[in-house]
Amino acid sequence: MAKINRDVLMLREDQAPKVGASLSQSEPRKISMVGIKPHIPDLNVKPCSDSDEEEKGEIAKEFQNLAGLKTHDACYVDHKLLYELEVEIIARLPCFEYWKLQFLNKKFLQLLKSCEIFRVREERGLVKPYVILHSGAVSNWEMAVSNWEMFDKDFKTFRRLPKVPSSDYCFFHSDKETVSVGTQLIVIGREIDGIVVFRYELENHKWFKGPSMITPRAMYGSASHGKTAFFAGGIKMDENGNPIVVQTVEKYNADTKKVDYD
Repeated sequence: MAKINRDVLMLREDQAPKVGASLSQSEPRKISMVGIKPHIPDLNVKPCSDSDEEEKGEIAKEFQNLAGLKTHDACYVDHKLLYELEVEIIARLPCFEYWKLQFLNKKFLQLLKSCEIFRVREERGLVKPYVILHSGAVSNWEMAVSNWEMFDKDFKTFRRLPKVPSSDYCFFHSDKETVSVGTQLIVIGREIDGIVVFRYELENHKWFKGPSMITPRAMYGSASHGKTAFFAGGIKMDENGNPIVVQTVEKYNADTKKVDYD
């Protein structure tokens, strides 16, 4: 709310005479002069509560202060409008900068995890291609690391992905199959216990394990379209360790994070 200070100035000198009065008959009168001093909020003040509702209320109050709205004008401030504006602005930032937003506050962290930003990017035609390369595995008997790096299409900017959450020595030295689907990277390899699946999510900048294939296989054909990946054919091992040709097709949905038969 804009604070209004009213200062009344008493003018005792002669003022303009009334109609029909002479200059000598003019009487002093009071004139009220109003000065408006806008209240500028301190945007650096840390909010006292982490709850979403109170946080939205604080944003609405700051917006009212900046706009000079009165209490009866509060109905014109729509929380949904502020939320949509934030999404539109963040959607235009490069994906390489998203990881910084999670350190601002919990609201931006939840916004990134909601995938709303990537949905808006797709609707507005702001989707940009990225190239993910596997630079090999560095390992010894104590530690094994598989390095993945993401580049923009011009190879001017790059970002190293987090370490794959596997401590299996076999995984880092065996062959791996990869496929990108939506904003995720699917990596399928082999550990001592069998076939394992890891997925990297761009919105979380983190690796997750699974989901596993319905029929674990190797040497299969894969392709992706939009948010769906397909895995066809391949070889699996029976109980005696003999190879068997797989004649089924499985599909993975990036939204539901589930695998089904096609």
